[in-house]
Amino acid sequence: MRALRTGEHGAPGAQSVPAGRPVHALNAEEVRRYSRHLLLPEIGEAGQQRLKGARVAIIGLGGLGSPAALYLAAAGVGTLGLVDPDRVDVTNLQRQVLYSDADVGRPKCTVARERLTALNPGLAVEPFPVALTAANALDILREFDLILDGTDNFPTRYLVNDASVLLGVPNVHGSVLRFEGRVTVFGTPDGPCYRCLFPTPPPPESVPDCSDAGVLGVMPGQIGVLQATEAIKWITGVGELLAGRLLLVDALRMRFQTVAIRRDPGCPACGTRELRELIDYEEFCGVARPVQSAIARFTPHELAERLRGPEAPQLVDVREPWEWSVARLPGAILVPLSQFEALAPNLDATRETIVYCHHGSRSLAAAMQLEASGFDRVGHLEGGIDRWSTEVDPALPRY
Repeated sequence: MRALRTGEHGAPGAQSVPAGRPVHALNAEEVRRYSRHLLLPEIGEAGQQRLKGARVAIIGLGGLGSPAALYLAAAGVGTLGLVDPDRVDVTNLQRQVLYSDADVGRPKCTVARERLTALNPGLAVEPFPVALTAANALDILREFDLILDGTDNFPTRYLVNDASVLLGVPNVHGSVLRFEGRVTVFGTPDGPCYRCLFPTPPPPESVPDCSDAGVLGVMPGQIGVLQATEAIKWITGVGELLAGRLLLVDALRMRFQTVAIRRDPGCPACGTRELRELIDYEEFCGVARPVQSAIARFTPHELAERLRGPEAPQLVDVREPWEWSVARLPGAILVPLSQFEALAPNLDATRETIVYCHHGSRSLAAAMQLEASGFDRVGHLEGGIDRWSTEVDPALPRY
């Protein structure tokens, strides 16, 4: 692990930028730019110099990474590493404030670099337009002082956590769904890690993501800014970090609650340290593990062929009514997953039944319920209606 210099945080184990990092003196232009920081006794010139010398890796340039990157760039963090393989999609614009309509289709790393350096020309940006994997995570992250996790799936969250612990680089974690969000800091020397909070991942089909469940557009902004706040506190060595505490935000009721997270002595990452290398995280989270059942998986073209056959299957749409009104497949029956238990008995268990949703997670959950209740021939559409619209019927509206 890298040597760390103890900061002035109130939380045990909270640390600041690595010792040995050169002091970055402020020039006259920077003194003027960051004057509001310099007026704060807790930050002052020394704190701003730490910000200038800091290197922060942002994993994911979506709803969380966008506001966090903007505020860290504006605050004077010297180097931002940007890790994201995606291109801007029109559905991103509701919450991902780094991008505009003209950016749709462009690589997020490219657009983010342009926006951030336009905001602060003194910023150094190191783009990594690749997916973070077990094969490249340590090489990418080892040169950074702090990780800001803006990812939206469990395999990458466990990957970021384990890389953070192995490298001794703290990880500012954030997550959002619908009207709720949470923030904490993992991987400080004495604090817990993500595995302490979630020792085992949930079943892949049990937790919807924002593309299925939705998210209030400002929610990632709130959480991303809180992540940036924790990053600045850690870099400058001020205040009390959220290490060992999980901040829960309920936007509907505008309630903020903090709960304690204890380090698990038996945690294989930060406790027993038996985890000494990165693993296959999709397999660990069950994403790549085939479902041990008779559920068939259909590609859009395979389903289209089946629907044209002499014995068309019973096609069930488990999305919500508003989604059904946007787009639907011909001949489908609407049975929303939220009402599935009550309505599923109305389906014909003697027919082959194929289920679909937006992206495939809800349909797999529904298909498993049908199989458990005695349906012999059950399948689901991989990639959902969204994949159908790109591979079979481009005229079908996407959302």
